[in-house]
Amino acid sequence: MRKLIQRIISPFLQKASSIYLSKPRNYRYKNIRVRVEPGVFPPFITISTKLLLEFIEPLPLQNKTFLELGCGCGIISILAAQKGAQVTASDINKTALEALQKNAIPNQVTLSVIYSDLFQELSDRQFDYIVINPPYYPKTPQNTAESAWFCGKNFEYFEKLFAQLPKYRTETNKIYMILSEDCDCDTIQSIATRNALRMQVVRTAKVFQEQNYIFEIGSQ
Repeated sequence: MRKLIQRIISPFLQKASSIYLSKPRNYRYKNIRVRVEPGVFPPFITISTKLLLEFIEPLPLQNKTFLELGCGCGIISILAAQKGAQVTASDINKTALEALQKNAIPNQVTLSVIYSDLFQELSDRQFDYIVINPPYYPKTPQNTAESAWFCGKNFEYFEKLFAQLPKYRTETNKIYMILSEDCDCDTIQSIATRNALRMQVVRTAKVFQEQNYIFEIGSQ
């Protein structure tokens, strides 16, 4: 299954006429249902979104400030809002943000939706929780849709993320990021280390013979 996903990701992103991803699709987690628009990261193709949902659900989120950095369809933000968090959902994909505002209504939640390239529009704000499902394939994205998959030929996404992240790290907040064994975890961790950040595995899950890791990011 994993190798199949790897083979089809690039053709799907390069061909806007792809039959499946060219139409809106529904995605559900328990009582939450969202409409995923074309051009928005499709959580039904990979397992990362579901693993994050399962991880986040038991966290003590009541009255906590919560940021989903790169929210995509926003189902994680909706779950956090249902758990009582004060949620900010950010992305560079305007289609995703517009859809999330609509999806929040039937799920009966209120959240703040912000267009932002990483922390660009979030300066001087602090959050109790920050959750990141990043792009991690080392290729230069050609459009906004591809930016959900590709982190840049030289891992530019992570260079920028880890350069900014220390400013948003506090002694008490929690920052979580999910990665797969398919990505170059060593390179990503080396970028974090250069920025005085430590990545510690707090959850592993093997799905379709693919090992997935949820990291907590803290200071060295």
